[in-house]
Formats: sequence, structure tokens, C-alpha cells
Amino acid sequence: MKRCFFAIIAGLLLMFSCTGNKAKQAEEVPEDSVADTTDQAVSDTMELLITETPMPRAADVMFDDFIFNFVANMKLQRERIIFPLRMTEGEKTEKVEKAQWQMEHFFMRQGYYTLLFNDDRQMRLMKDTAVSEAIVEKILLKKGQVKDYMFQRIKGAWMLKEVKTTSLEENVNASFLTFYNRFVTDSVFQVQSLNSTVQFVGPDPDDDFQMMEGVITPDTWEAFAPQLPSKILYNIIYGRPEAEGSSKIFLLRGIANGLEMELRFRKNHGKWQLMKMTT
Repeated sequence: MKRCFFAIIAGLLLMFSCTGNKAKQAEEVPEDSVADTTDQAVSDTMELLITETPMPRAADVMFDDFIFNFVANMKLQRERIIFPLRMTEGEKTEKVEKAQWQMEHFFMRQGYYTLLFNDDRQMRLMKDTAVSEAIVEKILLKKGQVKDYMFQRIKGAWMLKEVKTTSLEENVNASFLTFYNRFVTDSVFQVQSLNSTVQFVGPDPDDDFQMMEGVITPDTWEAFAPQLPSKILYNIIYGRPEAEGSSKIFLLRGIANGLEMELRFRKNHGKWQLMKMTT
């Protein structure tokens, strides 16, 4: 289902790039320009197409298939929220009625999304059809805030049941997120946070069908350093949140442009270090 969804997006991107469309709205410019983002007209057309196409029941099997429909289909989104929706921030709680709800696009308008996992086992939960709970996290690094959109599969259908806003310090990944916030904004600290040798896996510039492997040292890091989001991260927790652990997999995936990057970190003697980068 998700592959078909991406194919639709790619087709729309090609159609609009050929017509030279340049329309953008200031309020939709993404916070972090990491990936090539979709034009406003592309997003609007894509959402219209998805809205007019009923979501197949099979899309409720895995959360990924559901969420990509949920963020682009206003009609579906309203149907898959338990109203009045409970929204909590600190001691304050309010209930939002259906008529008050505004379309939530999550990561769609920025053209990429990010994921955090403790290990490969946790990463495999993305494809686990037994998962019946999921949380979409909107992580506001500069504000030190995390907004949790809590979903549950009820009678076979994914539903948004609650939204909670908490401080970053309360998050299960608080240690890593605090580190990451500095890692992406302080170039000196970034170099200091590299392992003595960082494993690197990436496409071979001389052969489109092969990958190359090597090592990056701190003195050569500048040539390889990726551009990473520094204001907002989106993360999906599949199942129930787990304790942070001493390793972290950071995935950045483009929605329609094939971009994919994986960074692997490990906490050594209380300090997070980048161990491996795959592009």
C-alpha cells in the first residue's frame, strides 16, 4: 500500500515539475530544509486524489500504511479520531470537538520523516502486524517539547484517541534527544561526538548498482557530514514505549524522492557517539 502511495506522489511531482509550477505558501515552508520538499500545489493535488480514493481495509493491518492515508485525507482523518478528543498539556486538559478539529499533516509538508529505534529488533516492529498501539511524536527541539499523538487499533481500525504534550525531559529518548539537539547545532561538538572511526556505507559514485564501504575519521568528517533537521523531528513509536537503552538508530526517509539515511549511535561512558552512517 505504501509503495503505491509513494508512486502516486512521485507521479504528481513529475507532472508539476514539467509544468514549471512554483506556487508556495509561506506558512507551509518546512522548518528544516533537509530534503527536496513538495510544492503546495503538489500536496493539494495529492491530498485531493487520496481523499477521493477510499482507503482499503488492508491499510489498517500495519500502522505505516494507515498513517500515510491519515495525514493526507481530511475525511478519513475526521473519521479516525475519537471525539471529543482529549488533549493534555501539563495540568491543563481540554476536549476538542469534531467541528473544532483542524487538518493535521504531520510530516507530509516537509517531504521527509524521521524514526528513532533502540535496536534492529525494535525497528522490525514497523512490519509487525500484531502491533495495536502507536504514537506519532512531534518533537519540538527548540521549545524542548514533545507532542504525542496516541493511536490504538480498535476493532481492526486505527483510531487517534488522545494527544499529550510533555517536556522533552520526560520523553523516553530524553538523553539522546538532548544530545542530538546539540549535535546538529554545534559543529565542534559534532566532531567531538564521533567515534575514532565512523563506518560508512553509501552508493559507489563509479557504479550505480554497487555500494561502497569505508571509514570516516574526525579530520575528514566535514566532507561527509549530512544536513540534519534541527528544529522539528517526527518519530513513530510502534507498540508501547521502551526504555532508552545505550544504542540508537536514527532514520531519515524522504517521502517522494528516495532519500534514506541511517545513523547509528552508541552511548559510551555516558556520552553518545556516532558509530556508523549509511546513505
